[in-house]
Amino acid sequence: MIRLDRWLSTLGVGSRSQVQKLIRAGEVTVDGGRVTDPGTLCGESAVLAVAGETLDSRLRRHIMLHKPAGLLTAARDRKQPTVMDLLPPCFVPLGCMPVGRLDKDTTGLLVLTTDGELAHRLLSPGRHVDKVYLATVDGPLGAREQEMFARGLNLGDFSAQPADLAIISSSAAQATARVTVHEGKFHQVKRMFEAVNRQVTVLHREKFGPLMLDPQLKEGTWRDLTEEEIRSLRQAAGMGDATDD
Repeated sequence: MIRLDRWLSTLGVGSRSQVQKLIRAGEVTVDGGRVTDPGTLCGESAVLAVAGETLDSRLRRHIMLHKPAGLLTAARDRKQPTVMDLLPPCFVPLGCMPVGRLDKDTTGLLVLTTDGELAHRLLSPGRHVDKVYLATVDGPLGAREQEMFARGLNLGDFSAQPADLAIISSSAAQATARVTVHEGKFHQVKRMFEAVNRQVTVLHREKFGPLMLDPQLKEGTWRDLTEEEIRSLRQAAGMGDATDD
């Protein structure tokens, strides 16, 4: 159960005092009935409406975002736009935050969730949740680079675990490859290529754990995860197969 005024403020309807005024003024209904007490306790399955408009009142959210280039993966930044600017304003007070980070110029699959334990477990080094990237680099790739990736690479401040490098095309000018890593250190894929004397020019994440980027999801758009997708993430995180929605 949750207090009505707290629920509405968490959904971004307004500050606690603002929503209390709305409730007392008779502007809020719960399951079709007008409620005027801000302290009314509600179950999370209740249907809320403000001024006759039904709200999406879910407190638990799990979403897939197709991140475009040029946005920071952060909750907020004073100087630069972030991925949260692509989402409804209520997602910040709900605590729906990115699971890990993608570099500003990296595109592709980004998962966001209100489940802090799920996010923590998915990012835990001990879980070895695979991330798959499509990378374009500024020179040829071959067996030498594949072997170096497969052995793991010393990047100075840490040693990258063995990774799979599947070459799609290669020429003297550039190459494209699919890279599978089992960890998610800062700038890791780019730094691994730098360690074999290649610079990444384009980087796109196709897969995070069991989730593939929905091919129908255009850059800059998002959708809720399906129950099956949530279940698969929880299994990857070692949390069983039950969903919390």
